[in-house]
Amino acid sequence: METTKFEELGLNEKILKAITDMGFEETTPIQAKAIPVQAEGRDIIGQAQTGTGKTAAFGIPLLQKLDPRNKHLQALVLCPTRELAIQVAEEIRSLAKYLHGIKVLPIYGGQDIARQIRSLKDGPQIIIGTPGRVMDHMRRRTVKTDMVHTVIMDEADEMLNMGFLEDMETILGQLPKERQTILFSATMPDAILKIARTFQQDPEVVRVVKKELTVPKVTQYYYEVKPKTKVEVMCRLLDLYAPKLSVAFCNTKRQVDLLVEELQGRGYFAEGLHGDLKQVQRDRVMNSFRKGRTEILVATDVAARGIDVDDVEAVFNYDIPQDDEYYVHRIGRTGRAGREGIAFSLVVGREVYKLRDIQRYCKTRIVPQAIPSLDDITEIKAEKVLSQAKEVMEDMDLSRVIHIVEKKLLEEDYTSLDLAAALVRLSMGEENQDIIDDYREARSLEDLDRYGKNGRSGQGYGRREAGRGYGRRHSGGDYEGRENEHRGRKHRTSEMATLFLNVGKDQNVKSGDILGAVAGESGIPGKWIGSIDMYDKYTFVEVPKDCAEEVLECMKRAKIRGKSVKAERANHRG
Repeated sequence: METTKFEELGLNEKILKAITDMGFEETTPIQAKAIPVQAEGRDIIGQAQTGTGKTAAFGIPLLQKLDPRNKHLQALVLCPTRELAIQVAEEIRSLAKYLHGIKVLPIYGGQDIARQIRSLKDGPQIIIGTPGRVMDHMRRRTVKTDMVHTVIMDEADEMLNMGFLEDMETILGQLPKERQTILFSATMPDAILKIARTFQQDPEVVRVVKKELTVPKVTQYYYEVKPKTKVEVMCRLLDLYAPKLSVAFCNTKRQVDLLVEELQGRGYFAEGLHGDLKQVQRDRVMNSFRKGRTEILVATDVAARGIDVDDVEAVFNYDIPQDDEYYVHRIGRTGRAGREGIAFSLVVGREVYKLRDIQRYCKTRIVPQAIPSLDDITEIKAEKVLSQAKEVMEDMDLSRVIHIVEKKLLEEDYTSLDLAAALVRLSMGEENQDIIDDYREARSLEDLDRYGKNGRSGQGYGRREAGRGYGRRHSGGDYEGRENEHRGRKHRTSEMATLFLNVGKDQNVKSGDILGAVAGESGIPGKWIGSIDMYDKYTFVEVPKDCAEEVLECMKRAKIRGKSVKAERANHRG
């Protein structure tokens, strides 16, 4: 495919410098097609989905057109969600880095409107906002559109799906007639085409062909499962591939909540994102995910729009999407910025035919895979530990430790191989090997499911410290989660206590280890635990105030990565 350099588009030198700083070398197909057309002043209907570079496609020519000396509003960008509005604002600010005097302001529901009004008085030339809040400001006359020369509708089909059609029509109807109108949409339903006919003048249609919609660096697998084994299979894949950050997609808000509860119960650091969450909750979840404290983000398609995190290594289609194009949007969350990515689809029954339709639409291959066994996972974990051990042997002086080991071997009746195997198992986090052995006795994944109802999966134990200490074996052979002791207790997030732990990054401890130790020893659900702030030699962690003393008592017997932990209230240290 022929590529175009940004230098070939006749752009402002200051914008080109910003593009270089952002690491862009050549245009994406939608940028190559859209930038010259928009620069000519023509209206555009652009068909492209998230991940194709469409923000720069409309942002670059918009900045070319802007007059920095004019402190009135000149351009309006409408987005379906708060997350997308923030993301678009950040990218346009980056592109305008060397254009002095350009002010970009995102406005959206859920933020204090008085604060927005104060920011609007500073005279932003570009506003990026959600339709409802933009219309609210227009009614208040805190946003004046008399000098707007460009309006851009980003992800217009999603604004339509979210019920913003009337708001969009109202806003467009009140803008100056002499303007440039840019519309970007992944799909082109009749309502979007009607908006184009009503509010655009002889628009140029710019689209990327369907084969360019699939993210090329994403390896795609699918697994045929039964409904009640979905969670178990997903946990096995998490343990086998150990992605740094993952996004799991569900078709309903209720399923998001159920999956988050299941994953947290098995010791994974997961959070949910859907339309029922308040804005402050959405901000907390996204900040935690971007910083790596939350490793698995479970979301609906609409809630995930606008999420742009480059380090996502895996996408899980926990539910197969009903719309073929949603599949493209989903897997586009990984494999970004030139990185490799992987996508897993869990297929139940006749959904396999739906997946074949998706394959034909995307012109891609989704490869069937066998469900990994526990032995597969154990072998992979052992290989990783042994690989790390090899690096230590090559890079460190082990003479003092060798002397200790030799002395121990002379004193005890076991071989160096026995000791090495035991240390590998400890490093793999499999102190609760009896549970994994019980799993091996099960004949199928349906048998395994009965263990997950009351206790934790073997995978949760192996991969996350959160599993350790959670399950207790009773005479009947089942396992009962310690969080059952806390049934009925309400978590009051406004009343939190900060604890000080004497372990930190220098001990190779991660936030997941801290979460696992606190939740595993005390039995409180992982979602009750607040922020975890790690430093080189110590960590601060927030827990519900009414659980603080119990957590402190339980932490007296806790170990994190083999090290005993001292915990106390942070304020006692001044």
